[in-house]
Amino acid sequence: MLKYQETVSAFDLHNAANSLLSGSLDALNACYECCDRHAESAQVALFWQSKDGRKAEYTFNELKQRSSQFANFLKSQGVRKGDRISGLLPRTPELIITILAAWRIGAVYQPLFTAFGPKAIEHRVALAKSKLVVTDMGNRDKLNEVADCPAIVTVVGARDHLPKGDFNFWAEIEQQSAYCELEMLNSDDPFLLMFTSGTTGPAKPLQVPLKALIAFGRYMQDAVGLTPDDAFWNIADPGWAYGLYYGIVGPLLLGHATLFYDGGFSVESLCQIVKEYQITNLAGAPTAYRMMMAADPEKIAPLRGQFRKVSSAGEPLNPEVIRWFKQVLDAPIFDHYGQTEVGMVVCNHHGLEHPVRAGAAGFPSLGYRIAVVNEQGQELAADTAGILAVDISQSPMMWFSGYQESRKSPFIGHYYLTGDTAEIHADGSMSFVGRSDDVITTSGYRIGPFDVESALLEHAVVVEAAVVGVPDPERTEIVKAFVILVDKVEPTLKLAEELSQFVKKRLSAHAYPRAIEFVSELPKTPSGKIQRFLLRNQEITKQQTINTAAG
Repeated sequence: MLKYQETVSAFDLHNAANSLLSGSLDALNACYECCDRHAESAQVALFWQSKDGRKAEYTFNELKQRSSQFANFLKSQGVRKGDRISGLLPRTPELIITILAAWRIGAVYQPLFTAFGPKAIEHRVALAKSKLVVTDMGNRDKLNEVADCPAIVTVVGARDHLPKGDFNFWAEIEQQSAYCELEMLNSDDPFLLMFTSGTTGPAKPLQVPLKALIAFGRYMQDAVGLTPDDAFWNIADPGWAYGLYYGIVGPLLLGHATLFYDGGFSVESLCQIVKEYQITNLAGAPTAYRMMMAADPEKIAPLRGQFRKVSSAGEPLNPEVIRWFKQVLDAPIFDHYGQTEVGMVVCNHHGLEHPVRAGAAGFPSLGYRIAVVNEQGQELAADTAGILAVDISQSPMMWFSGYQESRKSPFIGHYYLTGDTAEIHADGSMSFVGRSDDVITTSGYRIGPFDVESALLEHAVVVEAAVVGVPDPERTEIVKAFVILVDKVEPTLKLAEELSQFVKKRLSAHAYPRAIEFVSELPKTPSGKIQRFLLRNQEITKQQTINTAAG
């Protein structure tokens, strides 16, 4: 295995581009890089299984043909280089065909998560100025409520009635030639249009340039540790960055098959898919891994020894999850940190040898330098909590240049501010503390919710936990935990006190929950991230109501 420090020292952007891409930085096409150049072999590009058990396989050559046909249809509708195509599709072959077809003619793909309602769709389609939306019958009705909706292409089944005015996806494909010339672009041209949302304000669009292909490919090699012998499954939804960047773009770029399961996540479906396709390399979010931990041990037992490598992203990986994977599944699970804006920039690398520090997200990805800064953009000393930043001046892999629709800049000097609070240790590794607006200030101490949540999860009766700061006249804030218990455990005041003391003994005398509320679910984004700000706002509103009544 390559050593991390030696690989970092030897990193060169142009060498990385030459090793990953067929084209040059001045003449690139994402469809060629992720499909056409792999099409001469009989290599499978996509394994697909529907929620009702139907299965299909598509080779790179078949995707080349179908994406060429759909690209010709797009051209017949006036779609040109730089135009945006929106996809409101589940994990089906039509999704990959749509994406590749857009790229083939130099258009930009814009994902729409299938759990979005009409207003979220309308906001994205309007800002993207999409020329066309591709959807299926399961999501088609949402578009009826989208004002000024562009042309619609719908995937219909044999028994479905095509909505009036729509184009029939497969019928249109069958009328087109299987040859479509590639539109060559340069590395600064966009091929994806993503939307990212903070805790306030509407989702903001950002362009992903073709240069990001290099970063996506290196992440798959260095951090995921993907090899030709692996059977790979990224369980994240491709309506979001992690599933799109590293469930579609990354593996296909390397000429590796990806897997789509068109059904909701459950432990039962996971076990079936893993065994059916003999998955050896798994990627996903901690939410899914915590569900595995809470499952019947007999259901999980057959997976022991199955995974060569497991990667986690989206939220910090709790130490209890790492221990469970080692003890129960005999599998190494590594934490990775990133954002829609920059991809994965800090990782415990499966493919590069370096120390793995307990509780740390790892070391900077190749081509990035990270720093912790204060609000004035001044770098802070090791082990000092501050704003995690990317030093653009020393990050040749950096591709994010800003939001298209935002007055507030995420840059200060030559730093990109992530909005997350972190610490960088003397060895260069980074530990995540929390979102800047999630950090709790109590009695003069600054506490990251992640540490308290991790301690709670070590208790046998806790399935999930979210921790926030609640306003307090004496301490500024107190730590409050919202806890989901395992089945058949009764929530009691005695148990709440037991959990508080459990954390106090394990963590510290000041960083423990003084209040615990037992809940049946936690508010999350559609991609599975806990929305602590909703819990915090709920507590502020509750306190304001009490104060008003008392006054």
